[in-house]
Amino acid sequence: MHIVVCVKMVPDTTQVSIDPVTNTLIRDGVPFITNPYDTNAVEEAIRFKDKYGAFVTAVSMGPPNAESVLRKAVSIGTDRAILLSDRAFGGADTLATSTVLGLAIKKLNEEQPVDIVLCGKQTIDGDTAQVGPGIARRMNITQLTLVDEVVSVNTEKKTIRIRRKLENYHEIIEVKLPVMMTVEREINTPRYPTVPGRLHADDVRVEIWSNAQLKLDPATIGLPGSPTQVRRIFAPEREKGEIMMGEGPDRTKAVEACFAKLLDRDIVHV
Repeated sequence: MHIVVCVKMVPDTTQVSIDPVTNTLIRDGVPFITNPYDTNAVEEAIRFKDKYGAFVTAVSMGPPNAESVLRKAVSIGTDRAILLSDRAFGGADTLATSTVLGLAIKKLNEEQPVDIVLCGKQTIDGDTAQVGPGIARRMNITQLTLVDEVVSVNTEKKTIRIRRKLENYHEIIEVKLPVMMTVEREINTPRYPTVPGRLHADDVRVEIWSNAQLKLDPATIGLPGSPTQVRRIFAPEREKGEIMMGEGPDRTKAVEACFAKLLDRDIVHV
């Protein structure tokens, strides 16, 4: 069994601020982390390795310093790490990103058939949840989104049964491999890397793939291949300060205080 897990380096959103003049993110001094949803995807990939002896390849697209998130994945247990890095990939939206990732995984499939592609549900910087399904479309494989439990895998019949977390209920689906799955945070609790794992990750060679290997049309990747353009980023305006309405068992008084405040501001009318 061959598992490919996609990881992304994202800015730590708890420390991101916006330039009020240019309306762009201030990146200076902002730490970068592994996208939290992707840590669950890596953990799930390692669980496939532990249970079924799967070979796990971690793939990321980004600048050279994105190598750090791949080394973290290796420290937890992935067997191979590939960074897709090229100036031609820069400025990509979800369409162009899934184009590059999809072709890279296709190349891996030619080397060793890929059974499962794992992605986090979404990234915390874009929140679109589009890249995973985009990869599935480019690979022409089944997509399973919002997965919060892998129920069973039949390695002989090459099938997988999963549970999807929908708005008001859960859905159990069984499909043939290969598949692409996007996972919810509830699917597992990510493990911490061990000391030997960290030492191994420091020594491992992270493969760098540029467009010289992928040979994609420059018009279909990066900024030229991105129909989505971000015009500006801004922080939503809000009044300063919050009003605490009270906690505990006396909910009636809290509700009355809330309505009184709304009436004072002429937001509601009786």
